[in-house]
Amino acid sequence: MVIADDQEMVRSGFRMILESQGVEVVGEAGDGRTAVRLAEDLRPDVCLLDIRMPEMDGLEATRLLAGPNVARPIKVVVVTTFDLDEYVHTAIRNGASGFLLKDAGPTLLLEAVRAAAAGDALISPSITVRFLRHFADTPSEAPLQPSPPLTEREEAVVQAVARGRTNAEIGAELFISLSTVKTHLASIHTKLRARNRVEVANWAWATGRIRPE
Repeated sequence: MVIADDQEMVRSGFRMILESQGVEVVGEAGDGRTAVRLAEDLRPDVCLLDIRMPEMDGLEATRLLAGPNVARPIKVVVVTTFDLDEYVHTAIRNGASGFLLKDAGPTLLLEAVRAAAAGDALISPSITVRFLRHFADTPSEAPLQPSPPLTEREEAVVQAVARGRTNAEIGAELFISLSTVKTHLASIHTKLRARNRVEVANWAWATGRIRPE
């Protein structure tokens, strides 16, 4: 793990949270340019990047590390105090595997880092619905229909994902174990040909399974 934030106190806090749960932090940076150099040299499983940093912001650093044209992409989770729509859209478009607000708490931070390391993606529940509504309002091609069709339980998991629920929250809502949630998600990803939960949630909105309140 490489952590990049222009505030040393924030970096120290993240390091303490992550290392207390067995996540090794191999480098820290106070600006985006240094973060990119460290990540390319150290090849960590995940980079944790702030958005507003000197030299280079976290969005550009994300594009250089995880963008669609990067030959050997590195997983990036963007963490910021700013939840402006344009930041979220740009971060995801630039290849981020997660987008969290700094007040999301240690549990969600760890889940986002672990999801990114596992090839999944997580966006803070506080901004997920607004983010996905943006895509639901944007004209696109007809959404893929799963084959074989989703089971009743998989449909319930999809809707929970689209509402921004974490795996633990989905398990509690549906009275199933965390491992069962993960099994359902793996099946859903296969059926929808989705790379991560963001694409699953986007599909749910695009097919009308979730409606703006």
